[in-house]
Amino acid sequence: MELIKAQRGTQDILPGNSERWQAVEEVMRDEAAVNGISEIRTPVFEDTRLFQRSVGETTDVVQKEMYTFEDKGGRSVTLKPEGTAGAVRSYLEHGLYNSPAPQKFYYLTPCYRYEKAQAGRLREFHQFGVELFGTSLPLADAGLIAFANGLFDRLCVKNLKLKINSIGCPACRAEYTKALKAYFTERKDRLCETCRSRLDRNPMRILDCKEPGCAEAAKGAPRILDYLCDDCKAHFEGVKSALDSIQIEYEVDPSIVRGLDYYTRTVFEFVSADLGAQSTVCGGGRYDGLVEEMGGKPTPALGFALGIERLLMIMEAQQVEFPEPHPCELYIASIGEAAQKRAFQMACGLRECSIAAACDEVGRSLNAQMKYADKLGAQFTLVLGDDELEKGLGVVKNMKTGEKTKVNLNNDIEGQFAAISTRAEDEEDLSF
Repeated sequence: MELIKAQRGTQDILPGNSERWQAVEEVMRDEAAVNGISEIRTPVFEDTRLFQRSVGETTDVVQKEMYTFEDKGGRSVTLKPEGTAGAVRSYLEHGLYNSPAPQKFYYLTPCYRYEKAQAGRLREFHQFGVELFGTSLPLADAGLIAFANGLFDRLCVKNLKLKINSIGCPACRAEYTKALKAYFTERKDRLCETCRSRLDRNPMRILDCKEPGCAEAAKGAPRILDYLCDDCKAHFEGVKSALDSIQIEYEVDPSIVRGLDYYTRTVFEFVSADLGAQSTVCGGGRYDGLVEEMGGKPTPALGFALGIERLLMIMEAQQVEFPEPHPCELYIASIGEAAQKRAFQMACGLRECSIAAACDEVGRSLNAQMKYADKLGAQFTLVLGDDELEKGLGVVKNMKTGEKTKVNLNNDIEGQFAAISTRAEDEEDLSF
């Protein structure tokens, strides 16, 4: 019979690796809590029109990459390609705008895009995202960037470069789009087929193309910063001033436009040299018109998304040390059926007291059990046989020091072991 394998562009997160995901996610949740950001969870699929309206009809995401299908009711639904649209939909649907501003949300979610699968670019990938609603101050932009920067510091990720830009508001961007269209029209023969189609619909997207010919043609293109209106200029200066005040280094990069249509004014990216071609690990910015576009009242908003797979690739490339998985604290080995049952009862009791205990569950010999305990990294072991059961006494062995401690098997084994474990920890601390 043929073995069914995971779909191309997806991956299993296996034991040994899943603990790394959990460690990273725990830091993300902790940092969000410190910054007053609450979790939001939205469905993995939505009405297709949600993404067409928010992400933009001219984007590669909508045109080429979405997993869209018709459900059994004849409705067109799409697996979420990104997290912002669902957060905005939820914000409006549940009247969250009635709560005091700013409203701050984060999410940890899988996303789906049909792309060419390669390292750092999967068809099912995971994002940590943050969305803020109801604030237009430049300080909010800088605060969001500072949050992402602090998160990287907490995770010990180094050598990231922060790049920022402003792509203006619809008013000043209209003039820029005209200039950009005129510029690329003269170089149309150097553009790829996709960018030639973008020329009339969204010429700014050409700046984001990685095709060599398009990248070369874009080198002399007009800069959006030269077309900003006074309000957008003032806002961008405010963002830079706020970042300067908290000593966060950045590079102004006029080529940053982001890949989704809803962005306005501030856009930013954190990029790494340890990711090869897929250098962007985190990207975001403002989307002040999106809430209104989705049917709400005009509401300033901003956010970012961070690719967890790419983040872990960087951490592994930089040999960041991850916390050790929770070890087995006590392995209870057994000889005979009665001892096996008693070991099972004791292990269950210890687990109820949040002590990581294990016992034989497959019928191993004593020698095999001890080898298995070693593979588990058991900190202590206890061997039960007929003699131990008859006397009601056992011996707990510290596998690191060899120290042995007698325990009463019939009286609060959980408390006795907790005392042994605590004493061992105190002695280890004193050794430093």
